[in-house]
Amino acid sequence: MKKEHIIRSVEEGSIAWELGIEAGDKLISINDNEIEDVFDYHFLVNDEELIVLIEKPDGEQWELEIEKDYEEDLGISFEQGLMDEYRSCRNKCMFCFIDQMPKGMRDTLYFKDDDSRLSFLQGNYITLTNMSDDDVRRIVKYHLEPINISIHTTNPELRCKMLHNRFAGEALKKVDILYEGGITMNGQIVLCKGENDGEELERSIRDMTKYLPYLQSVSVVPVGLTKYREGLYPLESFEKEDAKKVLETIHKWQKKIYEEHGTHFIHAGDEWYILAEEEVPEEERYDGYLQLENGVGMLRLLQNEFEEEFDTLVGDDRRREISLATGVLAYPYLKRMVERLQTKYPNITVHLYKIINNFFGEKITVAGLITGQDLIGQLKGQPLGDTLLLPCSMLRDGEEVLLDDVTLTDLKESLQVDIDIVKSSGQDLIEAIINNI
Repeated sequence: MKKEHIIRSVEEGSIAWELGIEAGDKLISINDNEIEDVFDYHFLVNDEELIVLIEKPDGEQWELEIEKDYEEDLGISFEQGLMDEYRSCRNKCMFCFIDQMPKGMRDTLYFKDDDSRLSFLQGNYITLTNMSDDDVRRIVKYHLEPINISIHTTNPELRCKMLHNRFAGEALKKVDILYEGGITMNGQIVLCKGENDGEELERSIRDMTKYLPYLQSVSVVPVGLTKYREGLYPLESFEKEDAKKVLETIHKWQKKIYEEHGTHFIHAGDEWYILAEEEVPEEERYDGYLQLENGVGMLRLLQNEFEEEFDTLVGDDRRREISLATGVLAYPYLKRMVERLQTKYPNITVHLYKIINNFFGEKITVAGLITGQDLIGQLKGQPLGDTLLLPCSMLRDGEEVLLDDVTLTDLKESLQVDIDIVKSSGQDLIEAIINNI
C-alpha cells in the first residue's frame, strides 16, 4: 500500500493552486513512484514532466499531467514537514545541551533530533549514528546537499566515548561514502576540555582535510555548560589561556590549509575570541560565512554591515531615548557600535544592557538563550526610554515567545515599555536605533 501524504497548504498562484489542489488533499505518487519521505519528494518533483496522483477527501483520485521548468516547485507543504516521522537522537553525548535543561519547560525543547533530512532542509547538524545505509545511498543518488555533520573527533574510540554510542566511531565511515559521492558537507566540533582538544583536535583537523573540497568547512565551538549538570559527565569550562591555545591551533591550520587548498576550512566560533580577549578575524578569513548559524563570523559580519551603513550617514540632532538588551557575548561589540553611532547622533540616548543568564547559568553567554524572566528581573526599574530593542534570536522562529514561554506582551506589561524586535544585520541595528522602527 502506497503512503499518503496529507497536504497542509497550497501557495496561492502556484502550479498546485492553479490545478485545484487544496489543503486536506493527499499526495499519492509522482510518476507512479511511491514517496517515502521528503528526500523522495524533492528529487521526483524536480522533473519537467510529472504525472501527479492526488486523492480528494471524498476518495476521488485526480491524475494530473504537469509540464514545468526544471526544479520549479509545485507550491505544496505537508502536514508532516519530513513526510515521515521525525527520528530522535540515539546518543547520550557528554556535552548534550538538552540534558542540561531544567525540568518544566515545553515538551518540544526536550526533543533530540538527529535526522539527516533535517540537515538537508534546515541545516541541522547530524551525528550519522541514526542514518541507515539506505539513507546514505539516497543522499548520494539524489545528490542532496549540503549535509551538516557533527564530527566532534575523528578518533573512533573517543567518538564512541563522547557520544556514548558504541556505533559512533563506525558511523564516521559514512563520511567516506558521501565524499566519494561528491556530496558537499560542513562539519562541526563541539570542543570539550580534556577530551577532544589539544592533540586530539590536531588529529581531527589533519584527518578532515582529506575530505576537501567536499567537506568545505568545519567549525570549532566550545561546549555550552549550564548549571543543570548534576549526574552528568564532569566537564570543565574553558578559560582565557585555553581559548588562546585553541585559536593558536586553528590559526596555524588555517594558514597551512589556505596555502595548499585556497580555503581556510577550519573556523573558530566567535566565543573563542571573546574568551581569549582577541579581535575576531577579518571577513576574508570566513570563506563566505559558511558557518554563520553555528556562531562563526556573526560578530564580524555584524560589525562590517554596521560600518558600511554608518559610512552613508550624515547625522543630525534628532532626540530619542531607547534601550537595547543583549547577551554577554555580543555586548562589547554592540557597546562599540552604539558609541560610534552617537558620534553622529549625539542626542540619541541608548541604554545598553548586558543580560546575565541566571536561568541557564552565567557560562551561557549568547543572546539566543536569554529568557523572559532574566530580561524582566534585570531590566525592571532600569531606564528604558520609549522603546526596548531585542535581537530576533531571542524569539522562537516566527513567534513572539521566548524560551521560557514569556511572550512579548508579558514583557511589555512587566517592563511598561514598547518592544521592537531587531533583525540580525548591522543595517537593521542602525535603523532600529536612529528611526525607532
